[in-house]
Amino acid sequence: MTAQITMYSTPWCGYCKRLKGQLERAGIAYTEVDIEQRPEAAEYVMAVNNGNQTVPTVTFPDGSAMTNPSLAQVQAKLAAAAA
Repeated sequence: MTAQITMYSTPWCGYCKRLKGQLERAGIAYTEVDIEQRPEAAEYVMAVNNGNQTVPTVTFPDGSAMTNPSLAQVQAKLAAAAA
């Protein structure tokens, strides 16, 4: 399965760990980007979060982003995109 979404995270983020586990259990493929290792990724996260490095930030194939979404929000977004 190819990754449909990208999740920007940090290794110490509890919300990131929770969402990763939920995505894996739901069978949703994702690409993870550690914003502490990739300065350009941190800049992107700040750009979509009013200057804040808030993670998890998830981007979708249509270019939209969600900050700290629930699994249900991710599933709804992906379902709407597939429709």
